[in-house]
Amino acid sequence: MTGQLLSLDLLAGDHGALLWRGLLITLLLTLISWSIAFAVGALLASVRALPSRACDRLVALYVAYHRNVPLLVQVLFWYFGVTAVLPAAMQQWINAHGGGLVPGAVALGLCLGAYVSEDLRSGIRTVAHGQIEAARAIGLNFVQTMHCIVLPQALRAALPALVNDTLLLFKNTSLLMAIGVAELTYATRQIEGQTFRSFEIFAVSTLIYLGVSFVIMATGHLLERRFQTARR
Repeated sequence: MTGQLLSLDLLAGDHGALLWRGLLITLLLTLISWSIAFAVGALLASVRALPSRACDRLVALYVAYHRNVPLLVQVLFWYFGVTAVLPAAMQQWINAHGGGLVPGAVALGLCLGAYVSEDLRSGIRTVAHGQIEAARAIGLNFVQTMHCIVLPQALRAALPALVNDTLLLFKNTSLLMAIGVAELTYATRQIEGQTFRSFEIFAVSTLIYLGVSFVIMATGHLLERRFQTARR
């Protein structure tokens, strides 16, 4: 029994290829969704920095929605709801490019964007108001001030929180199994269903998730040290 539990021969051949492909899809989803999240979060944080109560309330509503609606519900809404009202040509394009991968990545990115915006908003508060006034005094407009002065400093201040958000995003890619995306958890379930060796394959999958999570945390730690060194 012990020998069977420790045997990893199930990773050879097609099973190993399936697991590897699932990991690659998971990493691709993380990259695409994180890019969407950062773009959305930076935009929302910048909009919320405007002296406009209406803009502040709209962004606050966006953040409240994505924080309070379960992520799985958001994924299902995008996969079944939003795609159903798209033009036929766009639906065909989505089906030809991974089916649930595109709406799933968008759902993850938009949800995480709400968290990123709050992290950057906290980072913006650490920037001295005098720097913003100085930037405006030398002729920079609002967009230039945010892009060149405020957001780079806010990014450094918000880096620990952004690393945590990245970890959260990486782990939440497993939810896309519900819409048929063949990511790592989906591949694990496929192999488990074919071999009935639950302990081994889920142990391997767990180690893979842990390994990638440690890499993300280590990368974040290195970036923090680099920013601290540059500040000195």
